[in-house]
Amino acid sequence: MQSPDKLPLLKQAFARLVPQLREQDRVSIVVYAGAAGLGPAADAGQSPRRDPRRARPPGSRRQHQRRRRHPPGLRGGAAGLRARRRQPDPAGHRRRLQRRHGRSRHPKTWVADQRRSGIALSTLGFGEGNYNDAMAERLADAGDGNHAYIDTPDEARKVLVEQMQATLLTIANDVKIQIEFNPAQVAEYRLVGYENRLLDREDFANDRVDAGDIGAGHEVTALYEIALVGSGGERLPPLRYGHASTGSDAKSGELAHLRLRYKLPWQENSRLIESPIRRASLQARSSESLRFATAVAGYADLLRGGGNVGDWDWNDVAASARSAIGEDRWGLRGEFVGLVESARHITAADGGAAQAIAGE
Repeated sequence: MQSPDKLPLLKQAFARLVPQLREQDRVSIVVYAGAAGLGPAADAGQSPRRDPRRARPPGSRRQHQRRRRHPPGLRGGAAGLRARRRQPDPAGHRRRLQRRHGRSRHPKTWVADQRRSGIALSTLGFGEGNYNDAMAERLADAGDGNHAYIDTPDEARKVLVEQMQATLLTIANDVKIQIEFNPAQVAEYRLVGYENRLLDREDFANDRVDAGDIGAGHEVTALYEIALVGSGGERLPPLRYGHASTGSDAKSGELAHLRLRYKLPWQENSRLIESPIRRASLQARSSESLRFATAVAGYADLLRGGGNVGDWDWNDVAASARSAIGEDRWGLRGEFVGLVESARHITAADGGAAQAIAGE
């Protein structure tokens, strides 16, 4: 925990968080390892007081009894959350941030149950080595919260200062997005990412099916790769019975139809917003934000083997990102370009090593 990217970075991150809070807000720190409990208050730069009971040897009777108080699967992070659950919360929105650095087990069902009682869970990752990013993200999904990995003070500022209002203040619950493409206009389409947040079609209008929450100032971007009819960009052979509609039913002026459902906080029934997406809204040149988002998607796909990027390579991704850096107030887009360059050099080195082995 004393490595620079764990507890010391956590202290720096919380130092940025506290000035953003209101007088009525409360911050509690729950410590957990062999046991869980609310940690004593400590000034910045000081270490929490050591609990003398923690000095007992692992095989001692008291520690064994303490472990049995938690059902199987509720050690570590889960026990910490239960300890925090017993602490009183002020009236209003309740949001829990959990710092994770290890692989402690935590039942998603328990997190989901707490969410239904009005308590959301967001997870923040610190430290390398044994950090379980996939588990942390799944817990945040179950708790209708957000997940972020903090590895630098700049990232802490972005997550805990710039985006904190979106994390703490929920303005819409169970937000669901559904888009239907017009087969007369769109030959093929593919959603990029969001594999862990897909809903079945019949669940869109089912208010009993849980979905994500949206905070104040929070933006969600969904990228679709599409091929227009007759554009030559189709990758799949045409379906035998999949011909496009014709005539007035085709709504030839519409590219797609967008539907959005959401619940106001503390309401049970969702509201529906829907709007057509016009063919005339297409632009010959994409916006700066879309070009940068496309570069990020291409980077992620290349890391997975490049199965969906066509003839794009690392040079194309880097060039696209550089052309869309824009103002870059905090230098985050420039940092991404650096990641692309690092990945390009690593993969090039790996490719050279593979060729040398094959030559032997």
